[in-house]
Amino acid sequence: MSDSTLPPAFPPPSFHMVPGAPTPVAPFSHCVKVGPWLFVTGQMPTDPADDSAPLPEGIEAQTRRVMDNLVLVLEGVGYGLADVVQARVYITEFKRDYPGMNAVYRSYFAEGRLPARTCIGVTGLARDALVEVDFVAYRP
Repeated sequence: MSDSTLPPAFPPPSFHMVPGAPTPVAPFSHCVKVGPWLFVTGQMPTDPADDSAPLPEGIEAQTRRVMDNLVLVLEGVGYGLADVVQARVYITEFKRDYPGMNAVYRSYFAEGRLPARTCIGVTGLARDALVEVDFVAYRP
């Protein structure tokens, strides 16, 4: 293949900490942009205004906080929910909380624009959260 037929190379990755988004609970960036791709770190149900505040009670409230935190990160780098192409959801009480998490999660996306998704039951999450969600977004 000649150089003229090779796909264009992506610029180097850019690492982002978004003002106003929750302080990370571990050493990571809120998101990393590589060309048109955005990889958003899993968000916890923490209050972006007060990291030490107790987590919301129940799966619905925690899922809402997680999704709101993800929106903060997306918007902080010029993306939105319409750009999300893939999600991973981690929940600690799968049988109990799967329906409630799904109801809240679904409400954030436009009809016909649901990203591909994997949902995984896990034994524990940071701060004893019930749910964590991460995204991959794409904007050409």
